[in-house]
Amino acid sequence: MALDGILLNRIVPQIADHLPLRIQKIWNISATELLFQVHGSHGKQQLLISTHSVYNRLLLTDRNYPTPLEPGNFVMVLRKYVEGGVIESLQQADLDRWCTLTITRHNNLGDRETLKMYVELMGKYANVILVGEDGRIIDALKRIPPFENARRTIHPGAQFVPVPPQEKKDPFTSQIVDPDLSLTKQFGGFSPFLSREVEYRMAHGQPFSSIMEEIRTSTGLYVYENDGEPQFHCIPLTHLGTCRKYDLFEGFDVLYYHREEKERIRQMNGDVFRFVKNELKHQENKLPRLLKELDDAKDCDQYRIYGDLLYTYGIQDTKGMKSISLKSYEDDSNIVVPLDPKLDGPHNAAKHYNKYSKLKKGQVYMKEQIEICRNEISYFTGISEQLEQADFDTTTEIVDELIRLGYLEQKRKKNSRKSKKKKAKAAPHVTTVTLASGTKISYGRNNLQNDEITWHLAKKNEIWMHAKDYHGSHVVIHEEHPDEVTIRIGAMIAAWFSKGRMSSSVPINWCPIRNLKKIPGARPGMVQLGSYRTIYIDPDEETLVSYGIPVR
Repeated sequence: MALDGILLNRIVPQIADHLPLRIQKIWNISATELLFQVHGSHGKQQLLISTHSVYNRLLLTDRNYPTPLEPGNFVMVLRKYVEGGVIESLQQADLDRWCTLTITRHNNLGDRETLKMYVELMGKYANVILVGEDGRIIDALKRIPPFENARRTIHPGAQFVPVPPQEKKDPFTSQIVDPDLSLTKQFGGFSPFLSREVEYRMAHGQPFSSIMEEIRTSTGLYVYENDGEPQFHCIPLTHLGTCRKYDLFEGFDVLYYHREEKERIRQMNGDVFRFVKNELKHQENKLPRLLKELDDAKDCDQYRIYGDLLYTYGIQDTKGMKSISLKSYEDDSNIVVPLDPKLDGPHNAAKHYNKYSKLKKGQVYMKEQIEICRNEISYFTGISEQLEQADFDTTTEIVDELIRLGYLEQKRKKNSRKSKKKKAKAAPHVTTVTLASGTKISYGRNNLQNDEITWHLAKKNEIWMHAKDYHGSHVVIHEEHPDEVTIRIGAMIAAWFSKGRMSSSVPINWCPIRNLKKIPGARPGMVQLGSYRTIYIDPDEETLVSYGIPVR
């Protein structure tokens, strides 16, 4: 669900309490998101503006966001005009879904000037617009030329026209409710969703003034989780049921960070997703053709028989003939021998012998190709599943793996690794959690991380786990004799970070590290098990969260 004016009215004061904020750095972390590194009385912070059609919001966040190497055009403009400036004020336009950031800075001549940055959070029309002192637009994240909207042009040089006011009553000051009209038509800032909640409360006896006072003093976000899109607002959603409460900014991070992370990853590494998808499709289409060719090659003996018959009967003049019927020397049946009308008998026999020899030798080659094709399907199926569950660091490591194996070009690596040399040499990002008992459990999210855990971090007597018959995480319990609870937690991690996460009774193989062997020439993440045991586990997100396991 999208932000409404009432909820924005709760966000703006919490950000305003941190002002003034000096803008130190600006990034575009996706096509619809801007991240400002700011500094104020509360120290270094991050201001996030999202103009996503569904996830649009404005908040202070402490989450880590990957930043692209090349800034977009609008970010370059922002860096020129407002980087180093100070956000002096933040004001919402009545209860509309847009607000104004007032930014002061010194220009190239040292003169002080004031700029306005309008943040419009209106669903698919969400935008960020930078306006100069003369009221003209310097630039915008989403430009709208005159031929698209003649009434409100958003383009550099155009005179900025604010969003027209709603001309509705302020629910915080007006207590008179017309029962014949919906709340959205009477009051500013009300979305249909909030109207349903308020109307439900009023129907159950709570006065309108009491509800608005609860909204006015709210500093939290109440989230109702269901099978579809989560519902949220700044007061408990009594018409839906039990809600989970968060601090306002934390709640938005919980709701949207991982949802937008997938889009962010696809925008920055979309070519990798396309490559893996296309390569998997190519190999899956190739396998049936190879199997058919192998099946055809197994009938190669018939070509040897054709050649033998032509030589046995001394057939000489076959030019102009497309076939000849000869009696089999094994029984009395007639065999139709196909001929090339351009060749005589001996040359037709030689042609059949050559085809027999080629198909006979080709069986070995085709069996090798079928094995390679099946391995490629298995490998890219695993990579595809890893990408679906990957965060940004995990995706970057998958890109490095594909480069190292020669699937992606080296120039892709240069573009993705222009950062510090230390980062290029860093070990894979392995996740390690410590349980309340003090036992540590490590797990990987891609092949490089799995290899790092299994062959570098783990000791030979520690316990290794992996989902049977699924691509997924290598899990290592850093203990020689873990108790049953720890084994079940490790097994649940292995099941959750595999394709079996939505299944029940997922089989998990486990054994000491010393029972594993590397497979010569195999892809990263592949191991060979010696003796092992199997446990069946039902993956459960809430159980993992209760043990402090990050599930996203």
